[in-house]
Amino acid sequence: MALYFTSINSGSNGNCYYIGNDDEAVLVDVGLTCKEVETRINRLGLSLKKIKAIFISHEHSDHIKGLSVFAKKHQLPVYISTPTYKSSKLTLIEDNVFTISHLQEIKIGKLNILAFSKFHDAADPYSFTIECNDVRVGVFTDIGAICDRLVTQFKTCHAAFLEANYCPNMLANGSYPYFLKRRITSGHGHLSNTQALELFQNHKPAFMTHLLLSHLSKDNNNPVLVEEIFKNVAGETFVQVASRDQETPLFYVNNNNVQKSTYHFNPTEYVPDQLNLFS
Repeated sequence: MALYFTSINSGSNGNCYYIGNDDEAVLVDVGLTCKEVETRINRLGLSLKKIKAIFISHEHSDHIKGLSVFAKKHQLPVYISTPTYKSSKLTLIEDNVFTISHLQEIKIGKLNILAFSKFHDAADPYSFTIECNDVRVGVFTDIGAICDRLVTQFKTCHAAFLEANYCPNMLANGSYPYFLKRRITSGHGHLSNTQALELFQNHKPAFMTHLLLSHLSKDNNNPVLVEEIFKNVAGETFVQVASRDQETPLFYVNNNNVQKSTYHFNPTEYVPDQLNLFS
């Protein structure tokens, strides 16, 4: 059974990631409006009915903007840590709120989701891996520093959303005020291109087929440049920047073809019969 994944949006203007199998899927964060998330999911040919749960990484607005409306409208359970929920000041249906903690594993149908803590300037931030039949996709964004936990999980992933937020030179010479530059580089802010590249080069497993570079800064990065830098060292791993303006194509990887499963389709293209799994 394959895992399908796409970035609905990735950036400081909103974050939302879809990961699922043939029968069920989860969202990590809902940082766009409910309507926009629905529009993009429908445009990809995916069924909203396949979404069975939402996992929240932290309380910043670009990760929870549409959460309350989307979760209520679709009657979805929300997995969120208690400090994050309190800091979010959101109103959710209490019966549909489930707490998460460090190294907790949650089962959603045939999906196994692992939550683990990370460095970020939020109340109780988490990264996630989503696994099905020994195929694993990681969501690793909004991370101030690379730690052993991140390295351990990155090494297990067939595909990953990995933050490459800023170019150090562009940030240092840019127009951001000093306090904001310091926050970004503090160790509880965001990963630079250099830090992300170091993780990728030193710890990429041989079976990783896809890397989606995520949460790029609009002002302090260059998508074309950073994609090229990673592609130069990627080998057989497919690399693409996750847009801050639109959804990516839908990608998949499975345990029968993990060496090179880079099939994806453009949202405007016809979906082949063998992928009509989402109606």
